[in-house]
Amino acid sequence: MSINVYAIATPFVIVLALGEFAYCVIRRNGYYAFQDSIASMGTAVLNQCVNVAVALLVLPLFIQLGQLAPWRLGASSPLELVALFLGVDFLFYWFHRFGHRTNIGWAAHSPHHSTEELNYAVALRASVTQRLFSFLFYWPLVLVGFPPEAVLAMVAFHLVLQFIPHTRVIPKLPRWIESWLNTPSHHRVHHARNDVYIDKNYAGFLIIWDKLFGTFEEEKEACSYGLTSPPNTWDPTVINFQAWAKLVGDALATKSHWDRLRIWVMPTGWRPADLPPRPSVGWQKDGVELKFQSTELPGTRAYLVFQLLAAMPFMLLVSHHASPLSGWQKLVLSLLFWAMATAWSGMLESRRWSLPLELGRVLAMGVAVTWWLLRSPAPQSWSALCAGWLLASLVWLLVVRTAAHTATPMPQGTR
Repeated sequence: MSINVYAIATPFVIVLALGEFAYCVIRRNGYYAFQDSIASMGTAVLNQCVNVAVALLVLPLFIQLGQLAPWRLGASSPLELVALFLGVDFLFYWFHRFGHRTNIGWAAHSPHHSTEELNYAVALRASVTQRLFSFLFYWPLVLVGFPPEAVLAMVAFHLVLQFIPHTRVIPKLPRWIESWLNTPSHHRVHHARNDVYIDKNYAGFLIIWDKLFGTFEEEKEACSYGLTSPPNTWDPTVINFQAWAKLVGDALATKSHWDRLRIWVMPTGWRPADLPPRPSVGWQKDGVELKFQSTELPGTRAYLVFQLLAAMPFMLLVSHHASPLSGWQKLVLSLLFWAMATAWSGMLESRRWSLPLELGRVLAMGVAVTWWLLRSPAPQSWSALCAGWLLASLVWLLVVRTAAHTATPMPQGTR
């Protein structure tokens, strides 16, 4: 079962996301916000690279751990696959609950909840630090005898399945389905910041875990999505590490050595007694929900859509098992993806540094990947396409830069 689930599932995910997007545009239901979607999809490209890298790092650890297993289980018969899937689903519930109920878990998981929308673009906005926590949580399955490669493949498959409930398009399903499956209705509750919905419905596939362990809540009132203290930015670095920075800051600021040690595993939001309460950012005004918006650089929307589509084949050069790139080349390309998502966030917020950063990212990615492909067994048409993308991007960036310089400066972000 040693297969690259992410590479296989990518076309399915893209088709499902595009289908939902087209439906929402036709219905004009407002379920997609341009800025939020670009920020989510930029982060999604990063996450695909991180998923593969973390799996490769964790596999040797799991192999060593598997040698301690008292017996060997397979992962080929239907019964074995069902048992492995149920084991992954059960451990995911507890991992997900840990991610909401402890400071360190929430620091890793909260970026996924940072968006104030719920759609298939949101499903792809995951935390880069959560991935390592996630894979490490499944070690008991290796210890009981399941093959390490099969465990990692099933974790990846389970993660892909969780993409499906991240939607507002699908209404409540018949009660006999809602009673056991983690449906979109149940997951809307999980992503909501309404008081009654907070810390509910942790399930991945089977909602029965929530019902067994007292964390189930049915969708009744309308959901408001996002964090109760929103990050108010599209910057992937801030979104991914803001909560970590607060924890580190508290650990350094407290005078209590005991609090400095236990702050990480204390309930979410807990702070040492000698530190003042942290002020709330807020997401309402006079009881009305306010969503973060920013003023992007003029003429950037079409450019960002073009770059988003172009990022998909670049992403496959990192995540696909048949990629002609070497390990260090994939690492460099992944770092350039981080620069890409950061530059896009700056363009969405009219930051002065965003265009120079995007120019540097485009030049570095275009030149490097073209050169790598020319020196690899890949078809020559690939390098030609990459060079064509580079030229088109540079010309388009010049147009965006000209439009930005002639525009009147506007506020960068509002709520």
